[in-house]
Amino acid sequence: MSFIKKLSPEARKHIEFLLRSDRYTIDELLENFSEQFPDEAPARSTMGRAKKKWDEHSKKMREIAEASTALVAELGEDTDDKAGAFMVQGITTLINHLVLDQLHNEDDPDAPIQLSIKDALALAKASRELTAARGMSIDQRQKIERIARDKLLEEQEKNLEQAVASKGMTEEQAMFWREKVLGVVR
Repeated sequence: MSFIKKLSPEARKHIEFLLRSDRYTIDELLENFSEQFPDEAPARSTMGRAKKKWDEHSKKMREIAEASTALVAELGEDTDDKAGAFMVQGITTLINHLVLDQLHNEDDPDAPIQLSIKDALALAKASRELTAARGMSIDQRQKIERIARDKLLEEQEKNLEQAVASKGMTEEQAMFWREKVLGVVR
């Protein structure tokens, strides 16, 4: 979409609006854009390539949104989980956007992809870090849940011991409350 990058800010905003609306043919896009910005109107083939690339980007972003929705559903409804999932989605979207822009050759769309070793290493590192971020957030959440559960059980055990002492309960009654209410089997 190099022609879009070369447009004035107003023209870029207008063409992006038209492309986002996803309801125009190439000819309608060209006609509408040419009416507003006749000096910046591209050739029909250039508009066609821009629309095709925009549609590809949009499809990828929808796929990422669907994947992130599935990820959030998998992680649960907790606000912190959602924030972590959205952070990962945002980073993934950014990386995908950068990669798509780097790999697309506007002059020859059928040309082989050019990717330097430095770029490939950077992508591999980003991928590894995203994977680690996903794993770390799940591990951290599970560890926090374990600690919170242990503290709660410890507190409930103390409360039960106080109730046993103050109410004169038998050990059998205390065991009933421990096992049935607290879920702790000794």
